[in-house]
Amino acid sequence: MSATDSCDAYAPHVVTLAPNVHAFLQPDGGWCLNNAGFLGDARETLLVDTAATERRARLLREAVLAAGLPLPGTIVSTHHHGDHTYGNGVFLPEARIVGHENCRREQLAAGHQLHLLWPQTDFGKIDIVAPSVTYHERMTLYVGGIEVRVIHPGPAHTTGDSIVHLPEQGIVFTGDLVFHGGTPFLPMGSLAGSLRALDLLRSLDAPTVVPGHGRVTDPSAYDATERYLRWVREIAAEGYAKGATPLETARRAELGEFAAWRESERLVANLHRAHAELAGLPEASPLDPVAVFGDMAAMNGGVPVACHA
Repeated sequence: MSATDSCDAYAPHVVTLAPNVHAFLQPDGGWCLNNAGFLGDARETLLVDTAATERRARLLREAVLAAGLPLPGTIVSTHHHGDHTYGNGVFLPEARIVGHENCRREQLAAGHQLHLLWPQTDFGKIDIVAPSVTYHERMTLYVGGIEVRVIHPGPAHTTGDSIVHLPEQGIVFTGDLVFHGGTPFLPMGSLAGSLRALDLLRSLDAPTVVPGHGRVTDPSAYDATERYLRWVREIAAEGYAKGATPLETARRAELGEFAAWRESERLVANLHRAHAELAGLPEASPLDPVAVFGDMAAMNGGVPVACHA
């Protein structure tokens, strides 16, 4: 493990997972502090996701070069959210962007979404650079002699998620299908689909798991995430049957083993998604973002959620 800035315990740092395969981790994994990854050889590099700000994307760029790899020719976006895609422009013109077809559509529709949520954050110069190469179900890339399988799990965290699996190395980059030590976030995806995505992740049998946020882990993270999702579905069903709102259910909930997870206010957002599914709406049906983020602010005592980038 080598830190990009040894004087700052919260600075991004690089973890080598296998020969020529690295994770770029951003503690403590809270709002806007996502993970990325890169792999390749002296001829070519593939990057998994970028970062929420120009400054952090440039730190990722420096980390790739410090590892002795060339600037990436390919970036795989695990989904459209700005913390994973805002930095794409830092890697132009060398890189092409690869993502699920829904990722492209969602990213173009969302635009500068993080600016709207966190107008006081200095994101730097951010151009919206959506995937120019898209796929429908799965695709395979070969970079530096490494087989890279890109797999769409269906609607889960969003409708355009991608899993990046390195079968020979036993490594999987989950994107935000997994928040290790953090609360899942489902309002743009599906609770039922997220459970299916965990089954897909398990089937890959990869012992090394790089979550979208949080430290590198192992498949036990799938079990913890599943327990949370099933608990959300249970309390949502109980509240829905009684006519309670998502906010009322969230305020009464006892978090138990999930109390220590970051961003516990996401519970109410997840209950909004669960209510939509209980009402029989199609998976990933649009929710009212004002209601979702307003309820999360209410869970925070009226204070909006904070971007930590």
